Amino acid sequence: MMNSRYFHPESLMMSHGYKPALSEGAIKCPIFQTSTFVFNSAEEGKAFFEVAYGQREKQPNEELGLIYSRLNNPDLQILEERLCLWDEADECAVFESGMSAISTVMLEFLRPGDVILYSKPVYGGTDHFVNKVLPQYGIKGIGFTSLQSESDILEMIDAYGAKDKVKLVYVETPANPTNALFDLELCRKVADKLATEEKEVVVCVDNTYMGPLWQHPLKHGADLVVYSATKYIGGHSDLIAGAVLGKQKYMQRVRTLRTFLGNMAGPWTGWLLMRSLETLKVRMQQQAENAVKVADFLADHPKVEKVYYLGHLKEGTEQYQIFKKQLSCAGAMVSFDVKGGEQEAFKFLNSLKLIKLAVSLGSTESLAEHPATMTHSDVSIEDKQAMGISAKLVRLSIGVEHHADIIWDIEQALERC
Repeated sequence: MMNSRYFHPESLMMSHGYKPALSEGAIKCPIFQTSTFVFNSAEEGKAFFEVAYGQREKQPNEELGLIYSRLNNPDLQILEERLCLWDEADECAVFESGMSAISTVMLEFLRPGDVILYSKPVYGGTDHFVNKVLPQYGIKGIGFTSLQSESDILEMIDAYGAKDKVKLVYVETPANPTNALFDLELCRKVADKLATEEKEVVVCVDNTYMGPLWQHPLKHGADLVVYSATKYIGGHSDLIAGAVLGKQKYMQRVRTLRTFLGNMAGPWTGWLLMRSLETLKVRMQQQAENAVKVADFLADHPKVEKVYYLGHLKEGTEQYQIFKKQLSCAGAMVSFDVKGGEQEAFKFLNSLKLIKLAVSLGSTESLAEHPATMTHSDVSIEDKQAMGISAKLVRLSIGVEHHADIIWDIEQALERC
C-alpha cells in the first residue's frame, strides 16, 4: 500500500522494500558485497541475534538488523520481500539453487521413519533426491499420479502401511515434462486426513513451471511454495537460484535450517534477481503468447504424434477443470511426441538452428531438450513408461523471440526427421 493505493506487484518490483536514502540516494539497490555488518552497540547486536536465532519473537515495529550475510543481506532481504508480493506469502527465503531450496524443505520436515507423498512425474533432480538420497536417511517416498482420486491415494497409503508416517505432501504442478496438472485442493484434503493431533502434514508445491505469475498455490491449500528461481524469475540463463515462500510458522523453520546449512544465495545473485523481477511479467506474457502459436503449429504437423500443452486441454475433462480453477494462463512450456522414437527426436534436436539444445527453461531464449535421456535420465524405467516420458518426447521452453522465427526453426527441423 502506498498513499492509500494498492499497487500491482509488477508496479512494485522497482521499489518495494528499498529506501534510497539509506544508500546515498541510489535509485537502484546497490550490491552489498560484504560478509559482515557493524553494530551500533553491543545491546543492538544481542537483540539482533535473539531474533535471528529464534530465541524470541520480533517485537511490533522492530526491524531485524543486519548481522552477517549468511543470515541476512540487504540484496536478499529486499528480493525476498518483493517475491512475497506475487504469491501473497508471509515470508520468503532465497537459496543458491532450486535443488537446495527443495532439499532444505524436505530435510526440515522429514525425519528417519517418515514418508514423503509426492506427485509423479517431478523434475529429475527431485526424483533422484526422493528415491536415491532420502532412503539413505530412512525416509521413504510414495508417488501418486494425476489420475488417482483422493480415495485412491488414501487406499494406496493404507496398503503401504504408511498412514501414520506421511509428514510431507510434495506436489509439482504442472508436472515436468508432461504438463500434467494436480488438484491442490485434493492434495490439501489428503494431507488433512493423514494429520493427527500429534502429527502435522505439510503441503509443499513446486511452482517453477508457472512462475510466480500464473499460479498461486498458497491460495489453494499449500503451506509452502518452492521455485527454481533460475527459471522464469531469473529468466536470462545467467544465474542459479531457488526460493521457498509460505506461511510464517513454516518459513521460520526453513529459514533457520538455511542459516545452518549455509545455502542461501549471495548478494550478487540477489541483485541480478531483483533486476529480473522488473521485467518478469512482460517476459512471461510474451513467452505465453508465443507458446500458443507454437503449440497450435505442432498440433497440425503430420510428424507430431501428440502435443502436451495446457492450452489444448478439452473442456469438461478433469484436467481442464483443474486448469480453470488453479491457473490464469497456459504457460510457455510445450512438450510433444515426434512420430518415431529416439532417432527421430535426436534428428529434430540436432537440426535446430535458432532454438538452443540445452536443459533448463523459462529464459528469454527458446530451449529444447530430450527428457528421457537428459533431465529425467535417472528416473526409473517403470516410471518413465507410466508417465509417458518416452524416447519420442521432446520438451520446449518457449522464449521471447518472434514467434514466426521459432515456428520456422521447428518446421525445418521436423522436415529432417
